[in-house]
Amino acid sequence: MARVGLTTERLVRAGAELADEVGFDRVTLSALARRFDVKVASLYSHLKSSQDLRTRIALLALEELADRAADALAGRAGRDALIAFAGVYRDYAREHPGRCAAARLRLDPETAAASAGVRHAQMIRAILRGYDLTEPDQTHAVRLLGSVFHGFVSLELAGGFSHSAPGSQETWAWILDRLDAMLRDWPRLAPRAPAPPPTS
Repeated sequence: MARVGLTTERLVRAGAELADEVGFDRVTLSALARRFDVKVASLYSHLKSSQDLRTRIALLALEELADRAADALAGRAGRDALIAFAGVYRDYAREHPGRCAAARLRLDPETAAASAGVRHAQMIRAILRGYDLTEPDQTHAVRLLGSVFHGFVSLELAGGFSHSAPGSQETWAWILDRLDAMLRDWPRLAPRAPAPPPTS
């Protein structure tokens, strides 16, 4: 029988808070049960397994990020949209490091297709269309931006920029400036198709 007061939503949100406190990789049903001072068996009416819990936390994080990004991007385009989107990702990671890690959890195709991850892709592609990028360059740029944002934030949270000048905020602004310039110049910088071999 389900314990009174426990719901799936409440458990998932508690799991997300736990992820922020101790790290996403340490979130389990056992750890969540201890948080509520109940036996693990009490959770099975709401969650199938630790993996089910982690998946639900990932979906929550993707939804929260998408909502924040949508609010930040309203009425923006080009450079302003790029900076706003990047800022949402960085701020969310600083506030919710465990949730941010959860948002990168690999989901099965069906779950991923029904998740807010689709909204993330739509928003970033809308930003890139403002730079007149088309396929396949658009996909390359999506991967580039994701790599830069994730890499910078991961190193920053790990203290990787704490022992040298300039400060990480100055570097972050510099990176966004360079990304904007690169995206505006992308058509000019794109590699040309190789010339056909000469005929004799």
